[in-house]
Amino acid sequence: MSFHDLHRPGDPLLLPNAWDYGSAAALAAQGFAAIGTTSLGVAAVHGRPDAAGATRAETVELAQQMSGLDVMVTVDIEGGFSDDPAQVSDLVASLAALGVAGVNLEDGRPDGTLRPMALQQEIIEAALGHGVFVNARTDTCWLKTGDTLERVRAYGHADGIFVPGLGDPGEIAEVVAATPLPLNVLYQPGGPSLARLAEAGVARVSTGSLLYRASLQGALAAVLAVQGRPSPPVPSYADVTALLPRS
Repeated sequence: MSFHDLHRPGDPLLLPNAWDYGSAAALAAQGFAAIGTTSLGVAAVHGRPDAAGATRAETVELAQQMSGLDVMVTVDIEGGFSDDPAQVSDLVASLAALGVAGVNLEDGRPDGTLRPMALQQEIIEAALGHGVFVNARTDTCWLKTGDTLERVRAYGHADGIFVPGLGDPGEIAEVVAATPLPLNVLYQPGGPSLARLAEAGVARVSTGSLLYRASLQGALAAVLAVQGRPSPPVPSYADVTALLPRS
């Protein structure tokens, strides 16, 4: 079965996201068919800012390490670590050579804006043709800017569509109806269940940074328990990024 075949609307792929070899190996041992990486986790492990194009080498290194696991791997490459389509093409080709099955390619920028649509279309096109599933991520909901349906339709030449922050089942169904591509959403604690997302036509559900953030909560809970102190909540994305270097 190919990685593309795992994307079944109504029977979504649950994709856990790893941040280092140990977390990837632990997830693989649980029998998941595919594992993704999380850019926040990779950035935090290496003391770099997230979504700032600062972890290209570290991302490739993790992909190489994970290639030894008996599991399909998809890699979060942020915005491709470049605005040059040729450089993005070279990066995806190098990941394909490692046996990577997919990449996430986002249009959000560190300043809270979206990459110009025409440029993002070129970058998606450049990432195609290497035998790698290109999951085109639009950050319209995440950044609360732009038109989601317009972006989803504009990225119709990709292999899949990812809209993190999309959580309302009615809005999800609207996006599903707007594209023939399999839709990927981000699992949100307190949001729709996996079964409800399946009913809305979702084909892939990612955990994003959740597992990494939960691991931080577990570590803090363990050490605070030694002192008899209460467990903290799972830190938010903003909580973790506030701990990281800004550049």
